[in-house]
Amino acid sequence: MKVAVLMGGSSFEREFSLASGKNVCAALEEAGHKVVPLDTTSDLVPTLRSERPDVCYSALHGKHGEDGTIQSLLEFVGIPFVGSPSSVCQRAWNKDSMHSEMAAYRAITGDDPIASWPQGLYIARDAFKDMGAATALDLVEERVIGGYPVAVKPAHGGSALGVHRVDSVDDLGEAILDALSFDEAVVIEQWVEGVELAVSILGTGWDAYALPPVEIVAKQGLYDTAARLTPGDVEYFAPVRPASLSNDEGDAQAIRAEIERAALEVYRAYNVQDLARIDLIWDGAQARVFEVNVSPGMAESSLFPAAAKAAGLSLPSVLNELVSQYA
Repeated sequence: MKVAVLMGGSSFEREFSLASGKNVCAALEEAGHKVVPLDTTSDLVPTLRSERPDVCYSALHGKHGEDGTIQSLLEFVGIPFVGSPSSVCQRAWNKDSMHSEMAAYRAITGDDPIASWPQGLYIARDAFKDMGAATALDLVEERVIGGYPVAVKPAHGGSALGVHRVDSVDDLGEAILDALSFDEAVVIEQWVEGVELAVSILGTGWDAYALPPVEIVAKQGLYDTAARLTPGDVEYFAPVRPASLSNDEGDAQAIRAEIERAALEVYRAYNVQDLARIDLIWDGAQARVFEVNVSPGMAESSLFPAAAKAAGLSLPSVLNELVSQYA
């Protein structure tokens, strides 16, 4: 098949996307496909119409790649693509949508709830800068369950850009301003301690299945953008170490199964298709889900390839299966 791989773009996550795109191109070529790597410039649509690929794979991260923009463009020009449709991407892009999406899903299915998520607040940039919300930051301590510390992050985006741990109201304003430099809104929510995990998922609907959870351990500080970009600053364990979940082997296996079920519940609630990565923390009692990544990183050091390897799958075989379904 001729596969157009979209990468780069103009978001803050351009460099992450280029690394993902490079690895995706190599994997698809290894699987025997003809690859057309494309940046998302003003020439994108004319090039797509000229090249006439059989299918597109988007390795774009951040704005335009995960917010439904590139998906809506491909839907408009009529080119099949791997991944979720634009309507799903738009909902998953908003980190504040978790409660409404999960409530709607549970009302329809009637299933027992598994996943949990941090309670938080959403503040738009204009409300903060132009309507006086910045003068009411003293309310945060009583509005967020448990009070400080809180997490401050852009309402949309990835790669931990603009994410902060805030321990008191004195540092809240600065953290919000930094988060708003990456987005038009900010989420302030409970800070959750525990085992940081990424659960990659393949498939659609009830055929979807979880790959082994990957445990993320920052050697010092947070698993932030700087740590992700600095070789050796983060250790990854694929699959998660049983001892990180429980000292009892049986309990550890049960907890891992619950973590995978929680990730699948969120995946299905958003109606994600083909693949995604669910980021969460096991806090010792519950799987606390933070976000849905509809375009998971695919660089050599990314979490999705590590999960695939732990499952005994090669990246070329996974990507081959994903693109081939659109033949």
